[in-house]
Amino acid sequence: MSTTQRPTGAAPSSTRKPLLRRPTLVRKRDDDEEAPPPSPGKRSKVTFDSDVEVRVMDEWEKAPGLIQEEVRRAFAKRATGDNSGYDKLKEVYAPKNDEEDEPSSTTIKNYTAALLGNVSVLNKSNSELVHLMLKSEWLGRQEDYIAVYIRLLANLVSAHGIFLGDTMRMLVDNLTAKPPSNGRISNLPAVSRLTMYARAHHAIQYLLQLIPAAGRVLANALISTFPHETDSRRAHVVYVQNLLKLTVYAPQLRGEILTLITDRLVKIDVQVQVDLEDFAEDVVDGLVEGIPQVRPDLREDVEDSESSEEDSESDDDEAEKDARRTKDIIKNVQKMDVILDILFSHYDQVFIKASIEDRVGSIDILLSQFMTIILPTHRSRHTQFLLFHFAQKSPIHIDTFIGTCIQMTFDRKQTAMARQASSAYLASFVARGIHVPSNVVRDVFDYIGSELERLRNDYEPSCHGPDLRRYSSFYILVQALLYIFCYRWRDLETNADDDSEDDDLVSTYGHHHQWRLGVRESLSQNIFSKLNPLKVCSPAIVTEFARIANHLGVVYVYHLLATNKRVRVVQVASSAYGPNRETALSAKSDESLQHLDAYFPFDPYHLPKSKRWIEGDYREWEGVPDLDDGQGTGSESDDEEAAECDVERGTETDETG
Repeated sequence: MSTTQRPTGAAPSSTRKPLLRRPTLVRKRDDDEEAPPPSPGKRSKVTFDSDVEVRVMDEWEKAPGLIQEEVRRAFAKRATGDNSGYDKLKEVYAPKNDEEDEPSSTTIKNYTAALLGNVSVLNKSNSELVHLMLKSEWLGRQEDYIAVYIRLLANLVSAHGIFLGDTMRMLVDNLTAKPPSNGRISNLPAVSRLTMYARAHHAIQYLLQLIPAAGRVLANALISTFPHETDSRRAHVVYVQNLLKLTVYAPQLRGEILTLITDRLVKIDVQVQVDLEDFAEDVVDGLVEGIPQVRPDLREDVEDSESSEEDSESDDDEAEKDARRTKDIIKNVQKMDVILDILFSHYDQVFIKASIEDRVGSIDILLSQFMTIILPTHRSRHTQFLLFHFAQKSPIHIDTFIGTCIQMTFDRKQTAMARQASSAYLASFVARGIHVPSNVVRDVFDYIGSELERLRNDYEPSCHGPDLRRYSSFYILVQALLYIFCYRWRDLETNADDDSEDDDLVSTYGHHHQWRLGVRESLSQNIFSKLNPLKVCSPAIVTEFARIANHLGVVYVYHLLATNKRVRVVQVASSAYGPNRETALSAKSDESLQHLDAYFPFDPYHLPKSKRWIEGDYREWEGVPDLDDGQGTGSESDDEEAAECDVERGTETDETG
């Protein structure tokens, strides 16, 4: 090792003051050989140790303490009118056009932590910065930043309630199929959509636990963010699934959330029924099942995933219009089908795993939706099957639903439309529900019969013929009675184990039918009353009832049906001279307006995905032995023709006499 000799007369090294010298750059060698002295006038070569970490410092990456002081001074200067520091804070959270301008993860985390320490000054006057912070990308960042950001949200809305609505809307927006955050931030791993949803849920749950008023604000945000009925199936599915996840940690909002979903589902359901009105019945069945039943020249257009912009040029082409409309119907049917399947699954988990109180709570929610949403909606076709399925889960639920329908039907304070709708639900549920026991069928039949007797006593003294406007309460109950009889007549017979001393014994085509006491009387007294309900009830139901009742020997009505063809329903005021005879002029009027609607809400369910839930709950049409099995005697049609001939002869006798 070379040494530097000390000049003569110099002080010893231990006592002299060291000279200030520039550090010598030494090249690292692999052995112990001495480094040669630097040559005069030549620079030494510089080498770097590979074991030393080299860091490139970003101009924004400052120590947390410096950032804290910078943020504090920015707000202090803003209070005096100097916005330079405040504007720099806004730039941190403002959207960037170039990824190179993005602050590093450490920097933005430190600034967010600094805002957390100055949350008291994040008031209305600094709302621009707050809104930029709310709109910033945060769901795609690392977990440590997520924790700081959620704490900032919580402290912000706790100190300044004016930002609670904006905060909740931002969080709810991130539960949609197209959230504002995309989970992709430069220099960070991409975050999956499920992870983003989980983080948004965590933030909502934290705020709900911290702030009592957050629930009401959240409910409003959920309503305003719900996809429009014309939005895609995916948009609806993603949002509905996230809403149902929210009910797990926010049970106080479960009823409102489920009601919101049902309300929007009914709108889609109604739109489908409106769109299907102009299609033939076989085409409707195919469309509802998700199979496009259209002309071959339209099939290719219907199955296109998206329509091109050029299609607008052919709007005048009727075929193109039909194809586009059919495609929209299919999309709505599929959308409705998958949402119903999700709801069936959600409620099913409650009835399988939850307590009795939770099950009762679910039935109460469904009944509330029925009363406020489904019942007033005339064209709802599928949504009501949620209640149809889960009401049959126990005898108590069956009684609860039937009791609700009876109360609505017999309540004179309700509108005629509400009473008619509730009677239709009552009759359709009793007729179609497989798990509705026989004793309940008989009780409902007797209950309706008692109410009809009371109405007859009130109406008949002033009745001069059928009048739909004045006696609507009577007619809707008779139609319900006829409908129940057509489907459940077997339950109105006397069982072998019952005491049959007072029962009616009727022999019909070699078969003996024993009817419970009061069945034949109730039908006969109401059908042949002065109010003449068979003239007003739906012709489809009346015709089917006439076939079955005649075949079973309960009551014979063909003569009345033939006579009714010449009876006109009073629309305004009843005539003082009895039923009005039909004239050539009155025959031209549309008699469909003089009949009750044949709407019964639990008609066959055809949605392909969700129909699995009602299998085993739904009673299909069984037919009547020897009548619908191809072995009938044909006497029903003969009797009807004979009745018409008798009426014709009677009319001619009256006219010639």
